[in-house]
Amino acid sequence: MNLIDEGIQKGIIKFDEENKYITYVHQNKKRNFINPEERVQAETFCRLILQYNYPEERIVNFVSVKMGVDTKEADIVVYNDDELQEPYILIECKKEDISEQEFSQAIEQAYSYAYALPNDVKYVWVTKSNRNEYFKVNKKKLTREPESDIPQFGVKSLANYKFVFEADLMEVEAGKQKFFDISVIAQDELTRRFKQAHDALWAGGQLNPSEAFDELDKLIFCKIWDERKDRQTGEPYDFQIIQIEGKDEKDAIKKTNEALYERIKGLYEEGRIKDKEVFRDNIRLTPEKIRTIVGYLQDINLGETDLDSKGRAFETFMDSFFRGNFGQYFTPRAIVDFSVSVLPIKNDSYVLDTSCGSGGFLLYALNKVRKQADELYPRYKTDINHNKRHYKFWHDFAENNLFGIEINEQISRAAKMNMIIHDDGHTNVITSDGLLNESEISKITENKGFKYNHFNFIITNPPFGSNIKKSEKNYLKNYFLGKKQPDWLDTKGNTSTIVRNNQSTEVLFIEQCYNFLAPNGYLAMVVPDGILTNSSMQYVRDAVEEWYRIVAVVSMPQTAFSATGAGVKSSVLFLRKHSISTTEKIQSIKLKIQTKLKTDSQYYIKIEDWEREKKKELKEMDGLNFTMPLAEFKKTDEYIEWRDSINAKYNEKINLLKEELQEAYIEKSRKELPDYSIFMAIAEDIGYDATGKVTETNELEWISVELTNFINHIESKPV
Repeated sequence: MNLIDEGIQKGIIKFDEENKYITYVHQNKKRNFINPEERVQAETFCRLILQYNYPEERIVNFVSVKMGVDTKEADIVVYNDDELQEPYILIECKKEDISEQEFSQAIEQAYSYAYALPNDVKYVWVTKSNRNEYFKVNKKKLTREPESDIPQFGVKSLANYKFVFEADLMEVEAGKQKFFDISVIAQDELTRRFKQAHDALWAGGQLNPSEAFDELDKLIFCKIWDERKDRQTGEPYDFQIIQIEGKDEKDAIKKTNEALYERIKGLYEEGRIKDKEVFRDNIRLTPEKIRTIVGYLQDINLGETDLDSKGRAFETFMDSFFRGNFGQYFTPRAIVDFSVSVLPIKNDSYVLDTSCGSGGFLLYALNKVRKQADELYPRYKTDINHNKRHYKFWHDFAENNLFGIEINEQISRAAKMNMIIHDDGHTNVITSDGLLNESEISKITENKGFKYNHFNFIITNPPFGSNIKKSEKNYLKNYFLGKKQPDWLDTKGNTSTIVRNNQSTEVLFIEQCYNFLAPNGYLAMVVPDGILTNSSMQYVRDAVEEWYRIVAVVSMPQTAFSATGAGVKSSVLFLRKHSISTTEKIQSIKLKIQTKLKTDSQYYIKIEDWEREKKKELKEMDGLNFTMPLAEFKKTDEYIEWRDSINAKYNEKINLLKEELQEAYIEKSRKELPDYSIFMAIAEDIGYDATGKVTETNELEWISVELTNFINHIESKPV
């Protein structure tokens, strides 16, 4: 129950029927609750009574403060007496989305009110709900000392920290400070905190948004690492602002910030020792900036927050950031969900994404296994034995079986953080070009899991439209699809290969995924439709036919990627890797068909005969009359036109023969190559339109049911 609801239940606040106006019952003061600042004030008012135990009669909202010729209004004043003559705590409330600069201005505003009140105020609290600062003030000396909190009712002294482990289990003596444990917050509030913390880092101009994102990642990592540390009941968390005394306010703040910096740096180094792949560079923030971010995150319990909620919060913030700053076209979640849901992934499956981006495919695979754990151990929330088995079932999968490769260092770090927030798996996300071979990848990372012929499932959306150039990437020659293969109808019987000048990344990833997959492993890949339809891509489809059993082709609407900024018409291609023997059998059948067709048609004999006839015709030059020397005549337009017509005539004969043989080859291949069913579907509405707005229908839902049954049928057959 949140503070507002509890306040209503206790009768200290009430609302009108439309929830537009709030009334503070004891004071009989009615205010507009639609105002976002009023929401913060109402929450703070309830907190003072319900958590800090102040008598309702000693709290006054909207206190008039005379400042020169003007009269201002202090948001809340807590008094030390029933007669309301001794102001004790002055509280300034601001709406949640104000900037750091505005928050600093609010602190100064609160002090001006505190100094203007007729009697001494002892404490000042400035809050915007998700960010708080506390000070002890001395009106006569005009000093202010930073504090960890305000005192609760009846408490005379404060510890220099506020948050401790298992605070609810601690016995609190009368007059002694009550500590707080970190707590779970809602998804939308968590998203807001991530965003505001990020904005606070770059808005001052010291960091650009990209650098700020990296540094926020590091501090979220430190926060999670701190929560995972073993602690005794009542032991304070390290990831919080712990006040250090100084000779004056500036000195106290400086020492507090420096001590916090050292604790955060210690957490970061501890985490890096265990998880070397997560972050490779140091924290680059000043102690002051670290304090600001800790202020936003210190009271949150990320570890206990529901995985879906904190995952969605981070992904919502992350996706909006990357779309705005990098133009990255992350795969829409409807397509990710569909691709993962139909595959028979289990907790012992090895899963890879060769272009993992922010980690969406990996996280949905993890979620699929977590749901399996829920079904196997339904009492995991109440039964210790079930809980242990449930955790081991999905956590071992996350830590040992999920692998990702991402070429962009920053996006790779974001993917690792995404995995960390979802509870592990992050050590198996590496920064690398996904098209490097396994030996080259092994030089980049200590992780030895990136092996060829190893993975049961690869789910990926490789980058579209970019080309790998021979002059830039030495590995192009190592790919079958990186070379032009000899044409079986080459008139000269040429059998040599030629490295292409360039090849599209999506084509090379089809082959790279084949390399990484174990025999009978599944590939689900988003591909541009040109691979499936363009005549120039026939050689790619021929290779796919030899390497894979084509399971399904599901066409996505033109608008599938429009909301993320891309407009390429695409499909999800589902393939199952053949065994080597099956591939060799298919290649052998093709070769036999080709050889027999050429032999039966006397292909090379006809080519040679036509070549001799052409040479004879060119030599005899029938029908040509010329009076000049032959060498000069061969330079004339008349001769060149005649010669070209002769060449065209014989080329047409050869091409007609090639077309006949190619058609015969296709016909024979249909009869002699292994025959199987392919699942085909066209999705016209996948739950959102071109702008990203949700629609009423998602055809992928019923397609996934049918495709799942189809794949299960394939799996039921002996290999």
